[in-house]
Amino acid sequence: MSVGASRPLAAIFGCAGATLSVDERAFFRQADPLGFILFRRNCRTPEQVQALTAALREAVGRVDAPVLIDQEGGRVQRLQPPRWRREPAPGRFGELAGRDREGAERAARLQAGAMAAELRHLGVTVNATPVLDLRFPGASDVVGDRAFSGDPSVVARLGRAVCDAHLATGVMPVIKHLPGHGRARVDSHVALPTVDAGWDDLLATDFAPFRALADMPWGMVCHVVFAAIDSGRPASLSPSVIDQAVRGHIGFDGLLVSDDLCMGALSGSASDRAVAALAAGCDVALHCNARLQEMHAIAERLGPLSIDAERRLLSAAARMAEVRTPVGDADPAAVRTQVDALLASA
Repeated sequence: MSVGASRPLAAIFGCAGATLSVDERAFFRQADPLGFILFRRNCRTPEQVQALTAALREAVGRVDAPVLIDQEGGRVQRLQPPRWRREPAPGRFGELAGRDREGAERAARLQAGAMAAELRHLGVTVNATPVLDLRFPGASDVVGDRAFSGDPSVVARLGRAVCDAHLATGVMPVIKHLPGHGRARVDSHVALPTVDAGWDDLLATDFAPFRALADMPWGMVCHVVFAAIDSGRPASLSPSVIDQAVRGHIGFDGLLVSDDLCMGALSGSASDRAVAALAAGCDVALHCNARLQEMHAIAERLGPLSIDAERRLLSAAARMAEVRTPVGDADPAAVRTQVDALLASA
């Protein structure tokens, strides 16, 4: 992935509908964000999504501008029936792992490969999956069956299978939500969660799957306060959490993207949030609601990708190029039949 002689804006933006408006096109051309993210509102038919991803890249003049989506399976998938298949939730693979860990890894790899091939066909090059959070009793169901399991070793192995399948298919995975959203007792889309677990407990549990996959090229940091590290700021806005936990103990040196800055966990203006996220150590600010006025304000205050962020971006592209293999002619329906059969045995 080349970002050209001038580095793009350190932001990823959403768009409002199934096609770009005149104002959106003009803004994206001027602001030159690193990339874009799609939601259900943007996805109607395969042909329409292909046209939209092409239009987004044309607006910034970069054929390799990243286009992201959240296609996890289960409750979080932007490509919806009847045009697209309803994919099983990650938790289903964790259930299978309790009886047949190798079968669960195979099923997760098959499903992820099929999803990634579909995304690549649509022009989507980054998928914000897998969720490496742990499933904890009594926690908010914002994670729930989006998590593979409450066992860090199961989460790490299934997460690795999903990442490898995406990379091999030419789609960038994003490990999330660093350094761990699983203990949160409130939904960060609505309010700011605080995790009171001590450092030693976090090291042994929440951080473990991320440490096991710290070599992955992209990651997303959560809007959760970790009181043992920084009691005043969520991870996404905390230099302490990013330095000590994400970059430090976990050892993640990939491109670090904030979770959606429009979420209810955060306060202040959209541009204040974006500036704080980059100041804390995020490489890229993610803004999803497609409100043009907010995006203008962010673009006015943010600069281009830092030199370190550009290095991480280019390293990620090189990593994918190294492991990428040609996608075969396997019938997606047949692949998914295999996945369904494996899951049915759980």
